[in-house]
Amino acid sequence: MLHAHLEQSSAKPLPVVIIGNGPSGICLSYLLSGNIPYVRRNPVHPNPILQRKLEETPEVSILDQDIEYLSEGLEGRSSSPVALLFDALMRPDTDFGGTADSVLAWAHQPHRAIPHLVLGKNLPGGAWHSIEGSMFTLSQGDWMGLPDLQFKDWLSKKKRGFRNNRATAGDIVQYYQYYVAKKGLKKNFRCGTLVTSVKKLSVDVDSCYNSQNPQTNPQVDSGSLFQVDGFLTTVSGTQPFSVYAENVVLATGTYDSPSRLGVKGEHLPFVHHTLSALEEAVKNKEIGMMSDPILIVGAGLTAADAILFAHHCNIPVIHAFRRRVNDPALIFNQLPKTMYPEYHKVHQMMKEQAIPYPGPYECYVSLPEHHIVTFTEDRKCIFCDKSGRQKIHNISMAFVLIGSNPNLTYLPNNGVDLAVDCEQPVSSKRNPIDVDPFTYESVHEKGLYAMGPLAGDNFVRFVQGGALAVASSLLKKAHPNPP
Repeated sequence: MLHAHLEQSSAKPLPVVIIGNGPSGICLSYLLSGNIPYVRRNPVHPNPILQRKLEETPEVSILDQDIEYLSEGLEGRSSSPVALLFDALMRPDTDFGGTADSVLAWAHQPHRAIPHLVLGKNLPGGAWHSIEGSMFTLSQGDWMGLPDLQFKDWLSKKKRGFRNNRATAGDIVQYYQYYVAKKGLKKNFRCGTLVTSVKKLSVDVDSCYNSQNPQTNPQVDSGSLFQVDGFLTTVSGTQPFSVYAENVVLATGTYDSPSRLGVKGEHLPFVHHTLSALEEAVKNKEIGMMSDPILIVGAGLTAADAILFAHHCNIPVIHAFRRRVNDPALIFNQLPKTMYPEYHKVHQMMKEQAIPYPGPYECYVSLPEHHIVTFTEDRKCIFCDKSGRQKIHNISMAFVLIGSNPNLTYLPNNGVDLAVDCEQPVSSKRNPIDVDPFTYESVHEKGLYAMGPLAGDNFVRFVQGGALAVASSLLKKAHPNPP
């Protein structure tokens, strides 16, 4: 039935289409498949206020309760109250180093399942497929797990464990694919899909999404519906598809479009914007220990991963970044040294190897408080320091690793009209999609939801709260009077 929706434009509308098959989409698919969380019998939660609230209506599922009431007063490492709630229910005392069991029990209730489709370009796992498999996660391994199947339990079956409580990206991808298969979710997933357009079919001419009258299609009921268009690639080729949905959930993450410096020469073929391009250049022997230095621009974790990779391959590096090495906003100044020794090593190199002071690390030069002026065709880079003085370095390749932005070209006006600031591009850190904090439904477009980084939740640990909010909202729409 679901496959027909990608092959027949006239198919009956689905209740829900989820765009994006990373951890957000996977978690939401699990909840919409009739998997309902309840508070287990005689739970003991370390938060006494939450404990008292959980005791009030233990026979009512979490999805059917007042999520705003349950999450009121919770504090933690996320600004989303629902993210803190779901995290507190699944990992009650994890921020204090505890290992208390989840207070949730899961019941499979097929009659409450909501038919849905999860569209993704790759296999389940989303952006995790683009991360080199041996890289370690920033978050603790325990925090990478999805509901009702702990990541550490899956890892122990593979006869492996955590290193400094962290896991590799390769293990995470395998776990997510196993989760989809183990939980019986495969039938909801369509991999190899590229969504090119999401538009609202509405009689409301004032809506920026209004593109056509739904009554022009005899299979679409009157009222507000979404049309999702794109291309499906299978072994037999690529073909266009259209599917109609009553609700659309945006869960495409924020790693599709690397940020750019916007300087002259950035388009030249030796200037790249992904870590994978560095790995590919080494693999193809385009660069090596005898090459001119590579330039790495940025002071985040991706830039640090690139430095570690180049250091391991004995490739000389010039590292340029805008901030001071001791800037409190620098991510390295926020990470515990014992848990992240490799990133502490990079930070140490950044401090000790800054020009004009020669340091103990060969093949690495740090340029703090520098910005790029231009790249030239003969593989030179012109820098400018904080005093305005310019300098030139020969480089073999450049890797601009300064973050990324979501690719929302499939939305009208690139989704800008949905953002908190409707005059600026959508950004997970600075300008997320504006959603109701307890349903994650867009405040600008009813029936359209956003979760994960698009809604400002940037860690797997907390994106699951968004899934809880969306599932609760959709279930209450589908069943106004729950059992």
